[in-house]
Amino acid sequence: MPPVLARLQQVAKMVMTRKKVVVLLLLGGTLSLLLHQGSQLSWSPRLLFPGPPCPAGRTRPKHTAVAFVKTHKTAGTTVQNILFRFAERHNVTLALPRPSCEHQFCYPRDFSARFVHPATRPPRMLASHLRFNRAELRRLLPNDTVYVTILREPAAMFESLFSYYNRYCPAFVRVPNGSLEAFLRAPRAYYRPDERYAMYAHNTLAYDLGGDNERSARDEPDYLAGLIRDLEAAFSLVMIAEYFDESLVLLRRLLAWDLEDVLYVKLNVRSAASRLAPLPEGLARAARRWNGLDAGLYEHFNASFWRRVARAGRECVQREARELREARERLLRRCFGPRPRLRPAAEIRNKQLQPWQPLGNVGIVGYDLPSRPPGPGGDECLKLAMPEVQYSSYLLRKQKRRAGVWDREQPPPPPPPRPIRALPRLARRG
Repeated sequence: MPPVLARLQQVAKMVMTRKKVVVLLLLGGTLSLLLHQGSQLSWSPRLLFPGPPCPAGRTRPKHTAVAFVKTHKTAGTTVQNILFRFAERHNVTLALPRPSCEHQFCYPRDFSARFVHPATRPPRMLASHLRFNRAELRRLLPNDTVYVTILREPAAMFESLFSYYNRYCPAFVRVPNGSLEAFLRAPRAYYRPDERYAMYAHNTLAYDLGGDNERSARDEPDYLAGLIRDLEAAFSLVMIAEYFDESLVLLRRLLAWDLEDVLYVKLNVRSAASRLAPLPEGLARAARRWNGLDAGLYEHFNASFWRRVARAGRECVQREARELREARERLLRRCFGPRPRLRPAAEIRNKQLQPWQPLGNVGIVGYDLPSRPPGPGGDECLKLAMPEVQYSSYLLRKQKRRAGVWDREQPPPPPPPRPIRALPRLARRG
């Protein structure tokens, strides 16, 4: 080989060797940076070996046949408001109760299709309180209806029930000084299963979902297992209140809705002064023992919820939940000003936004619109913060007009909506 060619080959080899060294040094430096600054970068091997890509938006029409079984003290009012707004925007007929049932489907009676106002039939959506009766709902709703409900950790839920219904449920009325601790020390001393509103004091989740709240999860494990099987067969999604945004991501995907369709503000929220201190672990265990069916349901469906999140891709769900929170914060500022805050009912000027107040020392707070209207989206902001009772009445009037069932001699009455009739106050017993 000529000396010139040999020299050129030698130079080329030296250049390639130096390039390899530079590349290796760059890779090493990058890995070192990731390892040493992992806390700031949230470093994970998945950054180098990413999982499957997140789904790329909606690929099918929005599903409009939905039955939301609204359970008590589980953030169900907030989910209901999401469904009410969706139904109104998309002109979906929403099942609403007859006036004799108030704003619930004659709860605590088992649901019957005859409780539905005739002006709201045949419906494609339902979201008001009822006691679950699958056979009756299937008679009322289309075959393609998706059934959804929501659960909450039983000890926290029971504290909320005790606080909210302290003047209505006889078992709670009997407790000296309204003490949750005293009730949980000896619940059978105060509880009578045959009394009105007794379901608020024992296994309320199981009762709302059509189960027998007097059965024992400890002594009758087969009953709990059978109830779980029935609910799994009925519901396409069981949301978890403690993971509300992740639940809405799964709901949005299930129904092929957009992110904007599940934006929300928190409704039917107790003021800070109305909440008891977090239950000590001993009391929390006592609450779960007393509500053993509810505890069994929550344990099972919380585990199945996270299996579903894993199948959907945990990183994708968390990313969407983060996007939902960011969009929600922007909407809150646009509707309620740069520093939106929950207000006591007495401070809310707009009557349509004043939440109903239960008896006792429980204060329910809400939002008020600013003095200057927020622009073209003002009606959207109003509905976003409208409490359940006012929104139910408003939608019933609107669907009556659409169905042409107003009294012929007199036009429909204008707002404000009809206030709720309070639950009867029970005399305190010794």
